[in-house]
Amino acid sequence: MRVCVYIEFQDSPLQNKLIKTKLNLQPLQRKEIYTYQKSITIQMDVVARLASQRAVVIFSKSTCCMSHAIKRLFYEQGVSPAIVEIDQDMYGKDIEWALARLGCSPTVPAVFVGGKFVGTANTVMTLHLNGSLKMLLKEAGALWL
Repeated sequence: MRVCVYIEFQDSPLQNKLIKTKLNLQPLQRKEIYTYQKSITIQMDVVARLASQRAVVIFSKSTCCMSHAIKRLFYEQGVSPAIVEIDQDMYGKDIEWALARLGCSPTVPAVFVGGKFVGTANTVMTLHLNGSLKMLLKEAGALWL
């Protein structure tokens, strides 16, 4: 006898929301697996849509010191990034989960330049120190000089 977690999702305006978990003594059926994959796809689509709205988008938490440092770095470069504070967003947990699925570890700060995932704080600082960040910003149209 196998025990697995049965997860049900329900459509909401932006993405599927987890509404109920319960123990089930049967393996997941094709319908549950499809629904779970649909939820992942919708969450990833929401992150991709947010990331492509501006030249630079930073997913951040208002209480994270590294998020603050990365935002300051971009402001000092003359860039005006779009900031998504996931701890103040009603879908923040879902966005954080989708960022983790993209490979963000830790999940914040997550930086997107030109709609493409650049990385977290370590990667952004490395790019800044070796001069590659300015080139990325120019190519994305975030810097004019």
